[in-house]
Amino acid sequence: MIGSKIDEGPKHIILDLSQIDFVDSSGLGALVQLAKQSQTNEGTLQIVTNARVTQTVKLVRLEKFLALQTSVDAALGNIPGQT
Repeated sequence: MIGSKIDEGPKHIILDLSQIDFVDSSGLGALVQLAKQSQTNEGTLQIVTNARVTQTVKLVRLEKFLALQTSVDAALGNIPGQT
């Protein structure tokens, strides 16, 4: 469902996962797929995380590929054209 929103909607998406306690391999796979889809559409996917999600992403060495942010405000600041 969110994939269709990336195709149809705005180029730049913020996904707030700050209240998520656990991300498994299928969740990480979905995040990678969404990030690739966003890049294909010349957009960005900013992912707001907490310490647990960030730790999981770093464990599988995806932190350089996924745009992890500590807050929605930080994510907004990383969207091109935003001040």
